Amino acid sequence: MSIIEQTNLHIMPTYGRNDVVIVDGHGATCHSADGKTYIDFGSGIGTTSLGYCNDAWADAVCAQVRKVQHTSNLFYHQPQAELAEKLCNMSGYAKLFFGNSGAEANECAIKVARKYSFDKYGKGRYNIITLVNSFHGRTITTLSATGQDVFHNYFFPFTEGFRYVKANDIADLHDKLDDTVCAIMIEYVQGEGGVMALDQAFVNEIRKLCNEKDILMIADEVQTGVGRTGKLFAGEHYGCKADIVTLAKGLAGGLPIGVCLANEACADVLGKGAHGSTFGGNPVVCAGAVKVLETLETPGMLENIQRKSQYLREKISALDTVQEVSGLGFMIGILPKDQTAAKVQETCLQNGLLVLTAKDRVRLLPPLTITEEELTKGAEILCNALKNNA
Repeated sequence: MSIIEQTNLHIMPTYGRNDVVIVDGHGATCHSADGKTYIDFGSGIGTTSLGYCNDAWADAVCAQVRKVQHTSNLFYHQPQAELAEKLCNMSGYAKLFFGNSGAEANECAIKVARKYSFDKYGKGRYNIITLVNSFHGRTITTLSATGQDVFHNYFFPFTEGFRYVKANDIADLHDKLDDTVCAIMIEYVQGEGGVMALDQAFVNEIRKLCNEKDILMIADEVQTGVGRTGKLFAGEHYGCKADIVTLAKGLAGGLPIGVCLANEACADVLGKGAHGSTFGGNPVVCAGAVKVLETLETPGMLENIQRKSQYLREKISALDTVQEVSGLGFMIGILPKDQTAAKVQETCLQNGLLVLTAKDRVRLLPPLTITEEELTKGAEILCNALKNNA
């Protein structure tokens, strides 16, 4: 029985998988069981931020595995303390909570926002505004927070208390805002929603309203954070600091993590027993995340991400078969002119390049450490696919 047959026989069919069995990789390059080589412009949907099996990252993870693999959060351990300190120092936030995924991080942010408001104003101030075409996770509550009708099926009843505003529509924002709202939750770039960046004026208005009304601003940086856009946080491009920021995906280099960062006002809202996560802040995962952050701190690293992403954007934008290029940094959306995103993805796969899609766009999330050679070769395959002559 093949690996594909074995997988399909025993695992629920919740993913539209490509018929590729990945067996090993290094950097932005991986190999399949049938001996083919691929350059990966998807990074496991943005998780393998340092590429496959980065040497320093792998050494740190393996060393921790041989010390302590898990303790539970009823005890203390050094990797968790080190990662927490590094994240708070780099971000300027006061405290954080560790979970295992972006959905968990967003669940925590929602709980912080509602309890913050309950503690100060009592019942009735619980609504959270999110954006149309947003995506915040696949738990019942984070699906409810997600502003896409396609996700609001089958699993009734959904969690109440969410309102959806059209992205960049200030009038709609004002219309949906009243005294029952406790938070506004945004992605600076809507990843699953088509890799669309928010307008500066819209972000400014959200921050202004939150300040005026003591409403918490939550930035879901699960996909945009940890260097993906060429800054530690995408909010830096907007000159905006949210009250709460959520991280996941690329933070631990491919291991499961979720983080909810809170400012001073929110740092102690969740007390003992108010929240928890059995595996959150696991020692092995934290060791990997520390190495990711150390890599981002390397002089010139963030500038290199911006430079390489600009090279890729310019190559794509020069094609007359491309309608639009969207996103920020190494979070790139491509709207083809005369073919579907799925067709471009298929052509890329056939020619040794792994890419993603989001709605009607090709989505790129290359490893932050991709080499010039890998980037150039991958760009050539992609451009040929977009020209529809591969």
